[in-house]
Amino acid sequence: MGLRMSRRRTERRGLRLWPVGPVLTLTFAAAVVVAAAVFYTGWDLLSVHGLKPEHRIDSTTLFDLVKLSFGVVAGAGALVALVVAYRRQRVDEDGALREATRLHTERFTTAVGQLGHDSAAVRLGGVHALAGLSDDAPTRELRQTCIDVLCSYLRLPYTGEADLPAGDAEARHNYLALREVRHTVIRLIRDHLRLEPEHLHSWQGHDFDFTGATFDGGDFSDATFSGGTVSFDEAAFSGGEVGFFRTTFSGAMVSFNAATFSGSEVAFTGATFSGGVVSFHSATFSGSAVYFNRLTVCNGVLLNFHKTTFSGGVIKVKEGRFSGGRVSFHSATFSGSTVNFHGTRFSGSTVNFTEAVFSSGTVDFRQARGTAPSGLVPSRRSSVPTSLLLPRAWSG
Repeated sequence: MGLRMSRRRTERRGLRLWPVGPVLTLTFAAAVVVAAAVFYTGWDLLSVHGLKPEHRIDSTTLFDLVKLSFGVVAGAGALVALVVAYRRQRVDEDGALREATRLHTERFTTAVGQLGHDSAAVRLGGVHALAGLSDDAPTRELRQTCIDVLCSYLRLPYTGEADLPAGDAEARHNYLALREVRHTVIRLIRDHLRLEPEHLHSWQGHDFDFTGATFDGGDFSDATFSGGTVSFDEAAFSGGEVGFFRTTFSGAMVSFNAATFSGSEVAFTGATFSGGVVSFHSATFSGSAVYFNRLTVCNGVLLNFHKTTFSGGVIKVKEGRFSGGRVSFHSATFSGSTVNFHGTRFSGSTVNFTEAVFSSGTVDFRQARGTAPSGLVPSRRSSVPTSLLLPRAWSG
């Protein structure tokens, strides 16, 4: 099943304040309780067993009683002033937030209007305006809205270079302009995901929905997807080079379910899958060169290639390190692709090839090291498929 991106609403829930009467009553009650607790604690610590009765008091004691009375009144007034000041501060803060939200909405409307302009230059301005607007967003929900719009722009219908009419210069010109806008969106997303989570402008932990988008290039290198959900479901990687060099997937729900890799070069070289779930369920690799070289799988991640089809192209997992988590190629089909696990070490991860089908192409484990993944080595009663090349240590 594909991951569903959560939709966050930007609707604000107005400021809710209790009526002043009950608040003051509760405040006085709390003050009395605290004072009583302090008094009885001191009484107990001093081991007092009773009070000495006084039938007559002198002027000094009377003056002390008067001061105590005025002190109680002053304390009560201070409590009232504190409650009123707190409520005034809350109201002022809410008013400032409302004003900031209003200004944000006005700028947001203008930026979105630029995205729909006929001129590519104006659309580029709208992309940068939205990215800047997200940095100034007064709430996390409003920032997520800006991110949602940028992602939705990538999901709009898009004609790749291979599908352009032959000899149509104007169509090619429009294509190049649109591609520049799209690649700018990807670059801005990447740049914000390179920032540390504590940075005010970091987008780590937010949701990204690229469902059904077409990628004919773009660079997510050195980005960190931590937390949130990221969907490349049914995305098409066709043409150009898409880079995930040294990208970190840590604790996020990332899905490439039913994605198609055909005719492009996609590099996950040096990527780290650490925690969370990364799923290529039912994805198709056909005709692309996809690199998982120096891939690191660790820290309890689930890397899922369940029912994935490798029907063409080249997939390299050279010098990968599977040292933790789970990796599943359950029911995957290898038919026509060249898959190379040269120098990959299997130690610490649970790697599963149960019910995988090797019908053609080449899947080469001969230079792999460590423990053989489960379901990969057939029983003695079964022969090793000709397309599956195993090290001697595994095949016995």
